[in-house]
Amino acid sequence: MSRYLRLSGLEPFTLTPDIPFVNIGERTNVTGSAKFKKLIVNRDYATALDVARDQVENGAQVIDVNMDEGLIDSAQAMVEFLNLVASEPDIARVPIMIDSSKWEVIEAGLQCVQGKSVVNSISLKEGEDAFRHHAELCLAYGAAVVVMAFDEQGQADTYERKTEICARAYKILVEEIGFPPEDIIFDPNVFAVATGIEEHDNYGVDFIEATRWIRQNLPHAHVSGGVSNLSFSFRGNDTVREAMHAVFLYHAIAVGMDMGIVNAGQLAVYDQIDPELREACEDVVLNRTPKAGGTATENLLDLAERFKGDKREEKVRDLAWREWPVEKRLEHALVNGITEFIEEDTESARVAADKPLEVIEGPLMAGMNVVGDLFGAGKMFLPQVVKSARVMKQAVAVLLPYMEEEKRKSGATGRSSAGKVLMATVKGDVHDIGKNIVGVVLACNNYEIVDLGVMVPPQKILEVAKEEDVDIIGLSGLITPSLDEMVHLATELEQEGYDIPLLIGGATTSKVHTAVKISPRYTKGQAIYVTDASRAVGVVGALLSPTQKAGYVDGIRTEYAEVAERHERSERAKQRLPLAAARSNAAKVDWQAWEPTAPSFTGAKVLEDWDLAEIARYIDWTPFFQTWEMKGVYPKILEDEKQGEAARSLFEDAKEMLQQIIAERWFTPRAVVGFWPANASGDDIRLFTDESRGDELATLHTLRQQHSKRAGRPNVALADFVAPEGQGADHVGGFVVTAGPEEATIAEKFDRANDNYAAIMVKALADRIAEAMAEMLHERVRKEYWGYAADESYTPEELIREPYNGIRPAPGYPAQPDHTEKVTLFELLDAEAATGVKLTESMAMWPGSSVSGFYLSHPDAYYFGVAKVERDQVEDYARRKGMSVEETERWLAPILNYVPAPPGAQKDAA
Repeated sequence: MSRYLRLSGLEPFTLTPDIPFVNIGERTNVTGSAKFKKLIVNRDYATALDVARDQVENGAQVIDVNMDEGLIDSAQAMVEFLNLVASEPDIARVPIMIDSSKWEVIEAGLQCVQGKSVVNSISLKEGEDAFRHHAELCLAYGAAVVVMAFDEQGQADTYERKTEICARAYKILVEEIGFPPEDIIFDPNVFAVATGIEEHDNYGVDFIEATRWIRQNLPHAHVSGGVSNLSFSFRGNDTVREAMHAVFLYHAIAVGMDMGIVNAGQLAVYDQIDPELREACEDVVLNRTPKAGGTATENLLDLAERFKGDKREEKVRDLAWREWPVEKRLEHALVNGITEFIEEDTESARVAADKPLEVIEGPLMAGMNVVGDLFGAGKMFLPQVVKSARVMKQAVAVLLPYMEEEKRKSGATGRSSAGKVLMATVKGDVHDIGKNIVGVVLACNNYEIVDLGVMVPPQKILEVAKEEDVDIIGLSGLITPSLDEMVHLATELEQEGYDIPLLIGGATTSKVHTAVKISPRYTKGQAIYVTDASRAVGVVGALLSPTQKAGYVDGIRTEYAEVAERHERSERAKQRLPLAAARSNAAKVDWQAWEPTAPSFTGAKVLEDWDLAEIARYIDWTPFFQTWEMKGVYPKILEDEKQGEAARSLFEDAKEMLQQIIAERWFTPRAVVGFWPANASGDDIRLFTDESRGDELATLHTLRQQHSKRAGRPNVALADFVAPEGQGADHVGGFVVTAGPEEATIAEKFDRANDNYAAIMVKALADRIAEAMAEMLHERVRKEYWGYAADESYTPEELIREPYNGIRPAPGYPAQPDHTEKVTLFELLDAEAATGVKLTESMAMWPGSSVSGFYLSHPDAYYFGVAKVERDQVEDYARRKGMSVEETERWLAPILNYVPAPPGAQKDAA
């Protein structure tokens, strides 16, 4: 008898040689279809069944069902959906592929599905014993299996790793367990190509060649894969994606790929693909050098614009503007951020002008005015404006030597600006991306910027403000202690008799804080909260306008008085509990039902061997776009009707620089991770030197929510999620990661080359790399170092939604607003020696592209905000930490629900 794969729903399905390829419908998958996920989360199963029905009607011979979503009970959803499918004959006639990263979900599906199904998937990632166990259960349930090319070292990405893992798995399944080889479906991992990262270029070839080897060397086994992964880089461009899938399948099927997870209704016909597009896709998929020159990725990216949506017209590089008068050429270059011809055009304009200054005050400023108008009208976006600023800087650099020479000969002064703005990140704070962006935007509008950099003490700000006779001071800060520094500077300005407008900005700042805490301390001048760079030009213009300033400031003062009054009323209306009552309503955790897992080591461990290319896979791109003040979620933002074009251009630039960072190793990532025996003691967490728990190593102090909650909602502290003394041998972990100190040096190099855009870009990418390291390390902790979720198998994209068990709260963030807990963390890890990361006097981490925090493993643990606290908790917290109440209030200032006594009052009272 021939050894064919036999599956069944209500009808049998046999994979004979007459069937070259099995379409596995992909849309009934919550991780791959936003529409299906929404339906399942909302329990709209009737419409979800329609999705499955559409897949079958469009030619799917098997449907893949996946319910791995953190917001639902995945096992229950799998059972409910499969039971409903069983009652729909037009869907149930085809076999089901039960798809999950959690074995309990797979087994729940196996127990209710009818016919012979496919399990997707099992692998060697947890070792051979777990692999055998899962395979034997699949055999007992009578299911075929998808075997991922994944072992204890991770997912296979090269031909060698793919074939080695598949051969090892095949031997265990067939020779040891007696699994029918025809029921084995290998998935050698389809990864994205054309990402801009060179290491990814051969992923298509590696899959195809591994498929060829499997079919030739592992008798009767089959090959499948998630085809849509291949074209991830072109999300939003369905025409190109369909062409890539068709090309990939054409070559993969030819060598033996006989199954694949695809959208059955969206497959292009290979012969009907536009010939030029087909060749470009083949160059990418097969990693060929294109005939047209350049790289295959670059050529496909250029060609992709022709096939965007329904537009199939070639986007030809238009150089007609090079025939325009030089003034219009300069304007065009500024508006479009084109540096290619700027030196040539600026020199032409200088030769034609009487003085080099005329070029700046004439065509260059005229062009920047157009940029400013477009930006203000929402027709340009921040990345484009920063590119315009780069063009402006490079043009001015051409003219500067001539202007200096002219000034030397005549004694003339330089060009007049619209005003002078001093900008600084306050003392103790190292973050400056936002400040730099605001500076660039203001400079584009002819304001002279005096940038003092980061960690600037108040006295320095006052001195330079006086020396430079600035018109406005702008303050930036990211961490909560910076708020107090801003209040302090406002007080100093008041005492020194200044009346210069004070701009407030940064991630932790707000209109309410400015109105309540800063503005009342600076009555001679006015503090004004600026939400983002797009507002800065209008605010500065109004403040420096002789006709607008008085009315504008009066309006701000009236508005802030109302904001402060509303805030006070709101706070008075909120009910808060005494600390004792809040503690009695702590989170109730069933410690008897939980068996804590011990980590693989205790103490600290330095991790130096970081692969930048691997880190890049874990980047969450949404905050990257937010850094550039572009609102939206990646990848949808790339297709946004208004921002899409600018977002795509920014993303291409980011990927290009990221590829350079990886290839040339611009950064030296470092990390340290540690684990310690731990138990909760009230609101504290005691850490011990060893498992005997006799000697205390350190104490972590946590804060508890005090606001009144609805019935059944606890007042949480982080200590609630660590086993109390006598309730289990729990542990707590900690970490510090950094992309490395190089970002500052590299950004400075770009600044010297008059390239603000690249300087901001490298800092934004360093920040993303540090956050990606934190995500990647947490995954390693869960699966390996601590090992309490060893079978976890989320993709980097899935990890962004935090579907896993355990949390990594950071000191200074909502669940633990006290930055001084970083001192304990850094001492436990010896973090400065291990990573080079230092704490400033305000507890900011330097380098700025660094992340730190603690690890808690209990599955009930979640993120929350402590919010406002009362005096009784502050006094108790101060006592536990061994700090004065006055010092504790300084660090907790942003969350105090009362006005602390003036400095020294406690001493006087005593």
